[in-house]
Amino acid sequence: MKLNPPLSVAGLCFFLMMGISWQVGAYDEDDLEKLKSTGDCSGCDLSEVFLQGADLTEANLSDANLYDADLNGVILFAADLSGANLTWADLKDADLTKVNLSGADLKDADLSGATLTKANLTEATLTDADLTEADLKGADLSRVELRGATLYGANLIEANLTEASLIEANLSGANLTDANLTGANLTGADLTWAILTDAMIDKETLNQAFLCHTLLPDGQESKCDLAGNLEKLKATGDCSGCDLSKANLTGANLYGADLTGANLTKANLELAILEVADLTKANLTGAMLVTSNLTGTIFCGTRMPDESINDSGC
Repeated sequence: MKLNPPLSVAGLCFFLMMGISWQVGAYDEDDLEKLKSTGDCSGCDLSEVFLQGADLTEANLSDANLYDADLNGVILFAADLSGANLTWADLKDADLTKVNLSGADLKDADLSGATLTKANLTEATLTDADLTEADLKGADLSRVELRGATLYGANLIEANLTEASLIEANLSGANLTDANLTGANLTGADLTWAILTDAMIDKETLNQAFLCHTLLPDGQESKCDLAGNLEKLKATGDCSGCDLSKANLTGANLYGADLTGANLTKANLELAILEVADLTKANLTGAMLVTSNLTGTIFCGTRMPDESINDSGC
């Protein structure tokens, strides 16, 4: 029987050379020492542990408690994290290539920029997780829970999303070329500017989502549904990249709304509340904005009604 390998030599050298300070948290010190010496820590309590940048290649962390752990930039290549608790964990820019996360709990975890190529995430829970620009090429996401998750700009080429729950997920700008979405639930999901070339998905499933400049499986680009975008804006306050040109938003309460990259050309925003709203890279050419509440509104690369560029909030 093949034994679980200890931490790689590179990983141990990293700890020694960099003199990492293992910050005190809620984790078990004996469990941490076990992980460092053997690489086998199945069922261990490592909640709130600081492992930023560590090399944990092929480590066994199945069923481990990694709640709120700092795993920023960690290397977990081919590691076993099946059934692990990773809620609120920081996995930003982590290398999770070929990792086993089946059945893991990743609610509210930060996986932005992480590499999850060919990872196994079957039946994992990623409710409200941040997967912005994550690389999930060839990953198995069958029956995964991604309700409310952010997958903006994510690479999902050839990913398996059969029977996945993507309710109200943000998939704007995501690449789903050749992905399998058979039986997936896309109710309220945002597919603005997403690429679905040759993806396996039926028309009924597609119609559950918000489509705007979406490249469809047949190679056609979807038109933008103004009514649908207005409904989305009203329901979620998030309409990044939306086409709201010529929309009547007179007196609308858009407090804190995410309108980054939105097309608001010739929109009527008179008396609208745009307090602390994000208008980064939005296009407001010809928009009626004079009487709007712009207290704390974020302008960065924003094209104003007179076509000037406002970078005051960059």
